[in-house]
Amino acid sequence: MLRLSQFIRVNNKGEWFEDGDVIYAKEIKTNIFLVFIFLNTSKKEHTRALIAEFTDLKSIGKIKPLRTMFYLIMNENKDFHCFEHLIKTSDF
Repeated sequence: MLRLSQFIRVNNKGEWFEDGDVIYAKEIKTNIFLVFIFLNTSKKEHTRALIAEFTDLKSIGKIKPLRTMFYLIMNENKDFHCFEHLIKTSDF
């Protein structure tokens, strides 16, 4: 789903996410990032997406965002399609 050439895999070394969660981020404006979190869990709600402000790319996965502008828990394919439509219609 993600074009990995456009996203950076972020080290998950903080306390904000659980061990084993995988994080990908892309800066869309200065210090504003589109972040995908793939949870290491068997629960249905296994993917999160957020648009948030961090001090820099290195702070993602270590600390909570300074500001969260959008947060979505994706647990069905229709959630992915809605999110994709939102991203395509937004001006990043």
